[in-house]
Amino acid sequence: MGVNTSQEQKSGALGIITTTLEEAIKWGRTRAMWPMLFGLACCAIEMMATQASHYDMSRFGMELMRASPRQSDLMIVAGRVSRKMAPVVRRLYDQMPSPKWVIAMGDCASCGGVFNNYAILQGVDEIIPVDVYVAGCPPRPEQLMYGVMTLHEKVMQERAFKPAR
Repeated sequence: MGVNTSQEQKSGALGIITTTLEEAIKWGRTRAMWPMLFGLACCAIEMMATQASHYDMSRFGMELMRASPRQSDLMIVAGRVSRKMAPVVRRLYDQMPSPKWVIAMGDCASCGGVFNNYAILQGVDEIIPVDVYVAGCPPRPEQLMYGVMTLHEKVMQERAFKPAR
């Protein structure tokens, strides 16, 4: 006895999905990014609020922030980077496995913010490549979520099989 279409949909038997290996890999990368627990200044409070229950970054596959760069594929630079901290940020970036991505969160990480002096980097892109910039001082959790979704779109447009940078 055949089952009609509405019964198939209700039971969850919707048929077969076909895709390419590259599309499946990109889908998996965007749904399981693990950000590194890395906050440098006041933007880190907003980053933590984004991870909390009200905004819940878990719906994007970011269940928890990893404390180790070897387990992370997303670095969210939240706050100003001093020249003294720059080698540490670079070392942490180098220890992350490929593929890896960077979000510069806030005006300080993006362009130095109000700290236009010799001790603060005028943008973290002086030492590591940045994929997405999130503006604001500090940016709201909604802005960081939009930055993450923008990064997801960028990852879906990239080639899945490419040499490490």
